[in-house]
Amino acid sequence: MENHEDHNHHHHKKNGKGNNPAKNEASKKEADIKDNLVEKTKHGHNEAMDKSDHSGHSGHSGHNPSHGEMGHDHHKMMIADFRKRFWVTLVLTIPILFFSPMIQEFFGYEFLLPGNPYILFALSTIVYFYGGWPFLKGFWSEIKKGAPGMMTLISMAISVAYFYSTATVFGLRGEDFFWELSTLIAIMLVGHWIEMKSVLGASKALQLLVSMMPAEAHRVKGDTIEDIPLEDLLKDDVILVKPGEKVPADGIIVEGSSYLNESMLTGESKPVKKEEKDKVIGGSVNGNSTLKVKVEHTGKDSYLNKVIKMVEEAQKTKSKMQNLSDRAAKWLTYIALAIGFGTLAVWLILGFPFVYALERMVTVMVIACPHALGLAIPLVVAISTAVSAQNGLLIRNRTAFEESRKISALLFDKTGTLTKGDFGVTRIESVHPSYSSEEILRLSSALEQSSEHPIAVGIIKKVKENKVTIPNPENFNAITGKGVEANVEGKQVKVVSPGYLRDEKIDIPKDAYSDAAETVVFVLIDGKLAGYIALADEIRPESAEAIKIFKKNNIKVLMATGDNEKTAKAVSEKLGLDGYYAEVLPHQKVEIVEELQIKGEFVAMTGDGVNDAPALAKADVGVAVGSGTDVAAETADIILVNSNPQDIANLILFGKATYNKMIQNLIWATGYNVVAIPLAAGVLYSSGFVLGPAVGAVFMSLSTIIVAINAQLLKRKIGKK
Repeated sequence: MENHEDHNHHHHKKNGKGNNPAKNEASKKEADIKDNLVEKTKHGHNEAMDKSDHSGHSGHSGHNPSHGEMGHDHHKMMIADFRKRFWVTLVLTIPILFFSPMIQEFFGYEFLLPGNPYILFALSTIVYFYGGWPFLKGFWSEIKKGAPGMMTLISMAISVAYFYSTATVFGLRGEDFFWELSTLIAIMLVGHWIEMKSVLGASKALQLLVSMMPAEAHRVKGDTIEDIPLEDLLKDDVILVKPGEKVPADGIIVEGSSYLNESMLTGESKPVKKEEKDKVIGGSVNGNSTLKVKVEHTGKDSYLNKVIKMVEEAQKTKSKMQNLSDRAAKWLTYIALAIGFGTLAVWLILGFPFVYALERMVTVMVIACPHALGLAIPLVVAISTAVSAQNGLLIRNRTAFEESRKISALLFDKTGTLTKGDFGVTRIESVHPSYSSEEILRLSSALEQSSEHPIAVGIIKKVKENKVTIPNPENFNAITGKGVEANVEGKQVKVVSPGYLRDEKIDIPKDAYSDAAETVVFVLIDGKLAGYIALADEIRPESAEAIKIFKKNNIKVLMATGDNEKTAKAVSEKLGLDGYYAEVLPHQKVEIVEELQIKGEFVAMTGDGVNDAPALAKADVGVAVGSGTDVAAETADIILVNSNPQDIANLILFGKATYNKMIQNLIWATGYNVVAIPLAAGVLYSSGFVLGPAVGAVFMSLSTIIVAINAQLLKRKIGKK
């Protein structure tokens, strides 16, 4: 993409029109998103438009800004096209109805013009070729792909009706079919028009994400500030973000402090206080003070772009449910074709006039369109993925998301998920005469200063409170899952977990653990135990709420933590968990997941994505939590931007709601066909009930619109925080 953007930019300069390349990029992206979506509703609507108007915009928009703008409106144009065709068809349908002998007979009036059949033929020809064009075109492309579907059925129905009626005008004996043909096309067009509007609605959520980036940035160059297009920003540029503006790129604050609103990116509703050295995310909105930010990621690497990419990929990937509905739609097409021709044959064999048999066949084909079926799943997919992203749930694996309804056991990593992960030092004890507790804190701080781990952050916080100067470490090394070591001022210092002491056969001091839910790390100097630092972690207020929701949904809640038995037990009892595993190393989490799976549990694992990667991959549903803005949690199926356990509850409930919507839509779409096809074929003929093609078309359009509206209702289902 880079060269594209360059290219785009030069173009922009040459044009000198000042049309904004950043906007073109965004509009291109929107156009692509919409394309994917409508591609997904797989009705050949794309072919339904004249390719020459605006095809292939995604190919050139890098080179030709105006093209990108055009692509941006691609689907609005398609919707407008269906609307125009509908109105023209409707206007022509009125005289066709008025002059049709069958309608006149029905309403008991007579008004026949000279050459009446020819007038009807002329008007209907316009309706067939102009109104029916999207369907005929779609039919042709389906045949070329060798995948008959939606458009094949509609086209066969309207073509058979049109050519048979035309034959009756020019001498074949029988009734013409023109009024049914025109009402059928009008209803089909309005059905498609409404359906495409709802498809567009589904892609809006993603466009919201795309449009969150501002078009320009204020770059600070010495004493001057210059406004530059977004794509000219480079890593390490310093930019000025004024109050109320959107942050143009991910970066680190170098001057100022402010409250930033990240709710659209992370779902965190409260503005977050950010100070010097804090990270800011591109797309978040600055509060009331000016910030200077050093750019870390631009363009493709930015958090927002990763999210958009993930959402797009999740919308593209097909889950098991979707494959099922695709197959069903394909079979339905074959069944409809078979039943259609079968119906024609049966009525002819029974000795009915050809026009009657034909009417039955056309009705069957129209009613059996797998339209609703084809739309049932893709719409729900598109809506659920985008709405989730706005709420800080990023879905990477659709199947896992849909299966989150089956979760029977939830394995939490304690730190930062159930608890705040905000450690405060509660005690520092020395067990060695040569070292005071201050000295123990001072030496251990050298090892912890560069670590992001909550325990390290807690120790450094204490050091800053005590105004202690932090010494420099040398030969720093992490002991996997057990702690860190380094040389400080000529001494070999280790800060380790109780597990390390046990492995090294060092006795743990008796009073190391109080009853409180404390985490204790031990400080070894030159191989001897010098003392320990106890830290406590607060339980999140939302944890208890979330656990109630899990229990109500019959989900066992378990905790696996690297903490000691006492702390684990204290947290577990306080929250009323179903069980806990203490002093667990990352590789043991995989074993716990396997153990639960062997017992027949459907396991969801939440972890921080980095050291829990293997366990996340092993679990049936892996949820990476609190990786915050680092979207690179490769092994997780679902990523939570926040570490709030209530988000996991939301996720499971929303997964259930999404699945239910899919099932409702599938049942509706299939159930409707099961009832409607026999009626259209004329099974109730003996009791005098027969469904006409126009009524069939109304039913078909209605079933599609119901599916679309039902999918839109999903938006209400996610627990807005």
